[in-house]
Amino acid sequence: MKRILPIIICLLALQLTNAQESSFKKGEWFKFKMSYSGFLKAGNATLQVNETILDGKQVYHVVGKGWTTGAIKWFFKVEDRYESYFDKRSIVPYKFIRKIDEGGHKKDIEITFDQDKKEALVHNKKHNTKKSFTTKPNIQDMVSTFYYLRNNIDTKNLKVGDEVKLDMFFDEENYGFKLKYLGRENLDTKFGEVDALIFRPYVMAGRVFKEEESLTLWVSNDKNKIPLRIKADLAVGSLRADLEAFKGLKHQFKILVED
Repeated sequence: MKRILPIIICLLALQLTNAQESSFKKGEWFKFKMSYSGFLKAGNATLQVNETILDGKQVYHVVGKGWTTGAIKWFFKVEDRYESYFDKRSIVPYKFIRKIDEGGHKKDIEITFDQDKKEALVHNKKHNTKKSFTTKPNIQDMVSTFYYLRNNIDTKNLKVGDEVKLDMFFDEENYGFKLKYLGRENLDTKFGEVDALIFRPYVMAGRVFKEEESLTLWVSNDKNKIPLRIKADLAVGSLRADLEAFKGLKHQFKILVED
């Protein structure tokens, strides 16, 4: 499970909508259940949207959590927490927090972004170090990325094969994020049959993923763009996450056929 839950947390939040209308609001909350190789319960993840004031600015404060459950927890315990503070209008981040414990591997990192100077100050609390890095213009963190996309990509004009790209900063590195649109599907979910958009987030092939096209993501084709499912083909086995519960949606959730 190491390094999988962080990707699941942020990719499950990947929701795209029309540029003219916000697709989320304060109080939005999602819960996901994860299974390994189709049958073994692996863990849970949640995403919560709050509002607060940071250095005199009105911001959204999104908290993402992930943890292992069931049998997997006994031999590989994971407790991850991710937080992003981003501007309510521009959706650019000012602060990002990553606090994780993955089988004893721990990180406690706080990143402060200066969007004007294009700098990121990385405070590694575990090692008590601070380093400054140059970033790309309008850089995103791994959580704000997906809320930014919700409000700035017009999915109605996407064609199969189209790719969406943006710049993200993670830990101490600038990262080019790329997402490919695969088409639509009527997806069978816990809530019923839902018209879904399918995307392919590109990842780095290697020890964790079989290849760079190992992830597939489904989101609802409505104004919310609810993350419904994500599947990951791993070097060993596969991981699947499904939406289990939600509340505080800004728009009506469209279900074609209810269970």
